[in-house]
Amino acid sequence: MSEITTKLYPVTGMHCAACAGNVERIVRKQEGVESASVNLAAATLTVTYNLDIVSPQQLKEAVMRIGFDLIIDEDNSVQEQEEAEQSYYGQLKRKTVVAWIFALPVAVLGMFLMNVPGVNWWMLLLSLPVILYSGRSFYMNAWKQATQRTSNMDTLVALSTSIAFLFSLFNTFYPEFWYSRGLEPHVYYEAATVIIAFVLVGKLMEEKAKGKTSTAIRKLMGLQPRTARVVKDGREEDILIAELQVGDQVSVRPGEQIPVDGVIVGGNTFIDESMISGEPIPVEKKQGDKVLAGTINQNGAFTMTAQKVGKNTVLAQIIRMVQEAQGSKAPVQRIVDKVTAVFVPVVLAVAVFTFLVWIVAGGADDFSYAMLSAVSVLVIACPCALGLATPTA
Repeated sequence: MSEITTKLYPVTGMHCAACAGNVERIVRKQEGVESASVNLAAATLTVTYNLDIVSPQQLKEAVMRIGFDLIIDEDNSVQEQEEAEQSYYGQLKRKTVVAWIFALPVAVLGMFLMNVPGVNWWMLLLSLPVILYSGRSFYMNAWKQATQRTSNMDTLVALSTSIAFLFSLFNTFYPEFWYSRGLEPHVYYEAATVIIAFVLVGKLMEEKAKGKTSTAIRKLMGLQPRTARVVKDGREEDILIAELQVGDQVSVRPGEQIPVDGVIVGGNTFIDESMISGEPIPVEKKQGDKVLAGTINQNGAFTMTAQKVGKNTVLAQIIRMVQEAQGSKAPVQRIVDKVTAVFVPVVLAVAVFTFLVWIVAGGADDFSYAMLSAVSVLVIACPCALGLATPTA
């Protein structure tokens, strides 16, 4: 018989509804996958698949091909996700700071000193760190999306800023091309750099907001002790929780958290089970009574036999249910996902249409203005707010 399982995996690198939609689509395309649902706010993928046909590693590789990553280590998934989020947030913060350090002088030069001789070359030099460092991820992600025939917010940002930058670069090196036609060779370095700086600020704010949605799970994870004191051959030895086996004898001292579910085989105590049952008064426990992982031993030492370890403990099941609830989608969010799936292609079409209308209406003389108008459409249209609002709420 085929083994059908449903798992929840953290996803890293997503920052808009189109990203979530692309991850869903690539996972659903894999043979053996029955259903897949991505929650952008929680940054998780809930997938139902046949273990005999597709493995978690294959799902991870598929997601990585479009520029994202899947954390498949179930024992340390929350910790790995938190570390990845912190690392990404730190990188994003550095890129944002660098972008503004160089974008502000470019904006000042472009708006107030545009007639100073040689100013275009100064703006070009100041723009390079923003384009090549701060905005590098936009272009890389857009290319990965393009190779999979998909698109997301990075596609819009990459197209608008690269067109503005390359158009300005041409005008800086070959201004006579426009002068010979009686036109002014305008440059838009300030538009390309400030756009990247503003979008990075938005992404920074989104990452901070999304990080808060995992607080409940992390607090629950904090209830799980890292180590357990195992009794072997009359000696006590501290080992990692992951190494604990069913049937092991575990010693618990006053004030410690109980590491796993089990039954008391020696000693008696009072245990604070409020985190499980809500009971504010410690419950008396004696030999033969069951105890639960994460609850707190009060004033007595005892020895217990481990009965449920790892993901089988009551606490682990609570954490899993919270993750699944957080990863589920409201019906209205499915409507939003359908909108964002066609949003980027529609915006690209509108930008091209805008460019053609200005060319037809104004002729070749309005090429520069037509280009600027098309770039403006690409920049202003951003599906992130729409995609983030519903799951966050």
